[in-house]
Amino acid sequence: VRGLCGTYNWNQQDEFTTPAGDVETGITAFANKYRASGECPVLVPLPLDPSPPLTGQRDLAEAACAILHGSTFQ
Repeated sequence: VRGLCGTYNWNQQDEFTTPAGDVETGITAFANKYRASGECPVLVPLPLDPSPPLTGQRDLAEAACAILHGSTFQ
């Protein structure tokens, strides 16, 4: 899961490293490299929604991130 969970080297340019070792620049292409089976659908890029449904959820997101950055996951 080297690229799937990040590379932990503080270099954001290689975060989308695929199992083959190449680096994808887009989320969809990256996710498709991790398809476990031919039965899994191929993902296609979706247009970004300028107003996602979680707008205004910053406090919740920061609390969740604080847990991930806390001592439990170090």
